[in-house]
Amino acid sequence: MVEITAKLVKELREATSAGMMDCKKALVTAEGDMEKATAILREKGLGSSAKKADRIAAEGLVQVITSSDAKVTTMVEINSETDFVAKNENFINLTKEIASHVQSTDAVDADALMTTTIDGAKFEEYLSTKVATIGEKIVVRRFTTLNADENSVVNGYVHSTGSVGVVIKAKCENAEVASKSAEFVRQLCMHAAAMKPSFLSYTELDADFVEKETIGMKADIEKGNEELRRLKKHELKIPTYVSMSQLTDEVMAQAKTDIEAELKAQGKPEKIWDRIVPGQLERFVADNTQLDQKMTLLSQFYVMDDKKTIEQVLADKAVEFGGKIEVVEYVRYELGEGLEKKVEDFAAEVAGQLG
Repeated sequence: MVEITAKLVKELREATSAGMMDCKKALVTAEGDMEKATAILREKGLGSSAKKADRIAAEGLVQVITSSDAKVTTMVEINSETDFVAKNENFINLTKEIASHVQSTDAVDADALMTTTIDGAKFEEYLSTKVATIGEKIVVRRFTTLNADENSVVNGYVHSTGSVGVVIKAKCENAEVASKSAEFVRQLCMHAAAMKPSFLSYTELDADFVEKETIGMKADIEKGNEELRRLKKHELKIPTYVSMSQLTDEVMAQAKTDIEAELKAQGKPEKIWDRIVPGQLERFVADNTQLDQKMTLLSQFYVMDDKKTIEQVLADKAVEFGGKIEVVEYVRYELGEGLEKKVEDFAAEVAGQLG
């Protein structure tokens, strides 16, 4: 009997993109003949896909496609079982095909997508065929499509590794501003991919969540200060607040009063206070919105100009482009977030299956 080595199985898998165990069984049946084993795999067709249903698919790719006029952007997360398959050209092309198909349909979720038609077949059958060919369970986990009207613009960005994707929609004052804003919106997507905001604005933060985070962030800073004291270094200021949602009119009025009292104590002439107070108030807001800066897009400092928040940059761009720009939708996908992942050693797995 011909010895079916791990190297032989790996070669057949790379040549056919079929599953590892399917390759091994085909080689056993074909007595090690690669050509016959390849033919056996082709003949099996859909027979192998049903057995993959209980596997965990936590690898894969995030794919983003945007129409040339920046009026439609679609983002999908498509999972595979292994990073090996996720890097396969067939799988990469599949994610592009599916993203394009999603963009052409009105499907709102994965279940609805399965009932659509692609290449003359039900999507569910189409996907099963791809599973049989690629050799691993494939899951269209989630997707979103943003559409823009004449006075709006959408764009997206996916990291070169396919691990993170972002889509953003901006409502503009008119069509001309929308057209000018397309590339800037893509740059905002790049920022969000890197800086990981969970929300668009502080207005989306739940009051109970803010209260708990206020306690937690103060405790974290105090703990860090203990080490700074030990090292005889300058300690960080512990903020009174952590979110703009806490900075009421009364709080801001008191902050202004405190700043003016400090200026008076310093002997600063009252006639120049109006030049100093606005900057000091900005600093007060920055010091007391650390939760917003961590978790919300509009409050983060822009990676391409870290002296300004995204909200301030939007105001600058509105002046540059000749009209108001407002970010109204933001979606970020990180590959496999919330899914259990298996750590596997391919060579060890092959050796174990053949042993």
